[in-house]
Amino acid sequence: MTDTGTPPRARAPSGQGGLSNLAQRVLFALAAIPIVLGAVWFGDWALAGLLAIASALAAWEFYRIAERLGTRPMARGGITIAALLPLAVHARYLGFPVNWLLSPTVGSVLVIVLFSAAIFARGVSGRPLESVSLTVFGVLYTGALLCFAYVLRYHPYAVGRTAGTALLVLTLALVWISDTAAYVVGRTMGKHKLIPAVSPGKTVAGAVGALVISAIASWALVRFVLVPQAQLGLRPVHAVLFGIVVSTAVQLGDLAESLIKREAGVKDSSHIIPGHGGVLDRIDGMLFALPVAYLLLNAWLIPVPR
Repeated sequence: MTDTGTPPRARAPSGQGGLSNLAQRVLFALAAIPIVLGAVWFGDWALAGLLAIASALAAWEFYRIAERLGTRPMARGGITIAALLPLAVHARYLGFPVNWLLSPTVGSVLVIVLFSAAIFARGVSGRPLESVSLTVFGVLYTGALLCFAYVLRYHPYAVGRTAGTALLVLTLALVWISDTAAYVVGRTMGKHKLIPAVSPGKTVAGAVGALVISAIASWALVRFVLVPQAQLGLRPVHAVLFGIVVSTAVQLGDLAESLIKREAGVKDSSHIIPGHGGVLDRIDGMLFALPVAYLLLNAWLIPVPR
């Protein structure tokens, strides 16, 4: 996500032609937002497919960053598994007998298979322990965490397409609000750096501002969107806490990716999104927010009588 306190990226120098960074961001948003909202609304294969693509791209970027450190993760296998996880969750919700695919047993078998492959593909000189560990972590960090978007969309309390969409959009909206609030407040009021060694642009004011604005936004979204549209709600104190905890998760997810990039000495996870960098740069906060939101909603969500 965008650092607070400094512009996300410098504008293209005048005279070089082409679109400015801001124009690229706007054009990409105009194209991407309808696709994302459409996939959330239709759910089913559309959402699973979008998550699979995002998982594969995010895993590819993660392994590229890891390779900058001189490591050799099993990138092809990791990317494939990360992409298959949302599809496996989708198949489970369709009623196919694939629960075994998502069980701890399969996770254990995956580790065994990867270690076995490392014997031949990496050997002692290929740092097999490091290779397998990074491969498994990349799958969990990308595909596994993104699966929570599908699980939120089909939460047991969310009856009907509108309710499921509202529940997932609540979390996605808070991710965007937290990120935007941190940037705006950090730019206008930020003086003290938060953790400059990890992310120099982030400020204490931006972090606190994101928490406060997210808390207010969460209460408003629950009261005026979730309750009337989904017949689901949270107690007022829980609605406020939900915004605070989700914003905390968003900021920690952002810092976590910044830490990875800082260690590898890269600015962006890739350059495949015009004006934005890479997929991981866009979804880093979301990766942490989705499972946190799922756990909180499981504990606090209550049906609201019509």
